[in-house]
Amino acid sequence: MMSTLLCFGLGYAAEHFVGLYGDGFARIVATVRGAERAAVLNARPAGRLEALLFDGHSATSELVRAIGEADAALISIPQDETGDPVLRACGDAFARARRLHAVVYLSTVGVYGDRNGDWVDENSAPLPTSERSRKRLAAEQVWQDFGRRHSVPVAILRLAGIYGPGRNALTQITRGDARRIFKPGQVFNRIHVDDIAQAIDAALARKASGIFNVADDAPSPSGDPLAFAAQLLGVKPPPEIAYQDVAAKMSPLARSFWQECRRVRNDKLKRELGVTLRYPTYREGLRALFEERDIASLRGA
Repeated sequence: MMSTLLCFGLGYAAEHFVGLYGDGFARIVATVRGAERAAVLNARPAGRLEALLFDGHSATSELVRAIGEADAALISIPQDETGDPVLRACGDAFARARRLHAVVYLSTVGVYGDRNGDWVDENSAPLPTSERSRKRLAAEQVWQDFGRRHSVPVAILRLAGIYGPGRNALTQITRGDARRIFKPGQVFNRIHVDDIAQAIDAALARKASGIFNVADDAPSPSGDPLAFAAQLLGVKPPPEIAYQDVAAKMSPLARSFWQECRRVRNDKLKRELGVTLRYPTYREGLRALFEERDIASLRGA
């Protein structure tokens, strides 16, 4: 059992990892931005998770001490306008962290940019097209440089589109806000949050170093999961909407998402980290989420 895990950021993926694999640590320290959330987390009875505040600009004395006591670190805070906030604010503390022996940094497959639907793997040169992805790539490089300078294994996990409990096509259709947009030739990779969690666990346990794509086996059009979710729910799928009819009304962030098309290979994840995807396509993932909904509804009844 690793002694202390330090999570910078406790978002959707990191919190899910802690829920599934937290028993592997004697102590978990996680940073949050808000005092109210920290108070809620710290008030949990008999919990091993300690929440500390981190504003992205400076480290408190408690956080500096936690870094020095950490055996492993999970970094899930995104880059900001001036780079990676964790090493910028806490770099000196990390440089002095003698117990640290594994770091996992959560990144995005967006750093590959647009490949006109071609396949990419970890040997493909990143070609980020958006400013957001360029800054993410720079943050990856900062962490890899830190690992080389201090002889600490740093695993960069490049994540595809995340879905899971509360964040999926079933939820969208049930809420009534699903839009089945169609753009000829456009495909996306996805990844269930359970598979992200097991990738993080494998990278920390193996003290992995390098870049790993965390994506499913079957890139497919955006509307396919919605159509499959509608089938599971026994309702009509949302009507298809042509991308060109809605593109002008999209936010710049959403439009950049649709302007990139690539297929992402995950062979290295399986080969070097020994990960077998629980949900190799959205079909297995959505079916499991649908079954969990049924079980929850029966329990509620």
